[in-house]
Parts: sequence; C-alpha cells; structure tokens
Amino acid sequence: MKPALRKVVFPVAGLGTRFLPATKVVPKELLPIVDRPLIQWAVDEAVAAGADTLVFVINRNKRAIADHFDVAYELEDTLVRREKHDLLRVAREVLPAGVETVYVVQQQALGLGHAVLCARPVVGNEDFGVILPDDFIFDRQTPALAQMAKVHAEHGGAVVAVEPVDPEWTSRYGIVGGQNLSADLVKVSEIVEKPAPADAPSNLGVVGRYVLPGRIFELLASTQPGAGGEIQLTDAIAALIAEQPVHGYRFSGRRFDCGNKLGFVEATVAMAMEDPATAQALRASLPAIIDGS
Repeated sequence: MKPALRKVVFPVAGLGTRFLPATKVVPKELLPIVDRPLIQWAVDEAVAAGADTLVFVINRNKRAIADHFDVAYELEDTLVRREKHDLLRVAREVLPAGVETVYVVQQQALGLGHAVLCARPVVGNEDFGVILPDDFIFDRQTPALAQMAKVHAEHGGAVVAVEPVDPEWTSRYGIVGGQNLSADLVKVSEIVEKPAPADAPSNLGVVGRYVLPGRIFELLASTQPGAGGEIQLTDAIAALIAEQPVHGYRFSGRRFDCGNKLGFVEATVAMAMEDPATAQALRASLPAIIDGS
C-alpha cells in the first residue's frame, strides 16, 4: 500500500468575477458555505486524505487566504478572556496541528496546467493531490480525495475524478474514454479537453479532483497552450496515459459547481440541511421562501 497523499495543491489564483461585487476585495474561496469558507471545506478534505503540506497557488491579491489559516492572536486572546472555549477550539482547528501551508504566486493566468506547474518547487517528484475548491463535493462518510487516495494506493498511476455529464455539455469539461473496470472505475485510454458532443469519447466529465505523479510536472513544462490559449492540465494527462495507468474514478458523493451562483446557493442550502443547528428550521421555512410568501 502506498502512503496517504502528503501534499495537496489548491489552484486558487482566479479572480472570481462571477461573484462581483462580493469578490472585489474578498477572495471567492473565502465566501462561506454556511459558516465555513469554501477553501476551508477543501482543506478539511485534503487533511482527511492524509495531507500535511497544503500548497496554495494564488495571485498577488489573495493574501487573505493566508490570513485565514494564520494564527489570529487578538481573536484567540479575546475568546480566552471571555471563556468562549468552544469558539476558541473552532478558531484553532482551522489548520490542524502538524499541517503546513505554502503559498506560491501565479504571476500570469495561463491556465490550470500552468497553475499546477507553479507548485513544482514545493511538491518535487512525489505523488500529490489537486483540489479545485469551486467543485464542492460532499460525502457523509469519506471525502472524495480520500476515496481517490485509496484508488491510487491500489492501482498506482494517476486518478481523476469523473461523473456523467449531459452529452450536450461535453464542451465544458475534459472528457475521458476507456475501459470500465468496475461500476466506479475506468481505465482511461484518452482524455480530450472540451470536445464538441459529436467528438466526445464518452459522457464522463473530469471534475476538480486529481491524484497525480510528480512526472506530470515535466509533461506540463513541455505542454503547448491548448484550448483557450491556456496550458491545459488535460493535455499533460493525455501524454501521461502513454507512460503509466490513468484511472477515472466515479466518486461517491454529490458535487456542487460553486463557480456559479446557483451551485453556490445549492451547496449552502445542502450544508445547512446537514447542520443540526439549522436543518429543522430551514426545512420549515423553505416552502415560504420558495413560494415568496
């Protein structure tokens, strides 16, 4: 068995323009899903997969993400003096003991592949995870990246999270084709970035979770700009297929696309329904909200 994923990369350099004006000053990743920022949910998922080094690829205006995971001395002192021990525990557990954060600046927005490549000096040659926080995935039992770490330990190579998408929407995703090994695992033989429906090898779209070998950095370094004039992670994975196994994993759980307003609201409602402090009252109030009464 291979060890758990020690390093996880978070490409979070985007501007979040779909959420303006909220994101004019506040990074989109710090917008809350109920009472936890989107990035906090992603970090908790990484830690559950065994990560002890979290690599944030940011732009120069996203220092607030580092502030969120830093120690807030004045806040903690206030909570200690007021004997609010439960809140103190919440504040301190934002970053578990023994987990390190590293921040790398992506100076130009050259695509997801380029953002991942920026993490190379920190990750080195070891296997690592990638989480795109916009793809919020919730499973009551085992977070998605931990599921994928298990698949990686059993099969090696790379693992990409996939789910069926509307065939008319294949041009929004990287799409994989290959051999079904089980109900939830595909041995990938091809991966295409944003194909037209007629050219798509299947309806399995890649979503924001990856387990990748260090070799991917060399492939990314030699990848030419592709769709949208950007360096596509999909293109480097396509090259990797010729060298080692790549598996598509149909994860357990529900994905919310928090890159748009509807998905963000849906995730917020779903997580509020999971919270005992809000679930009962929300269930009672939703019909009136929906009816506008």
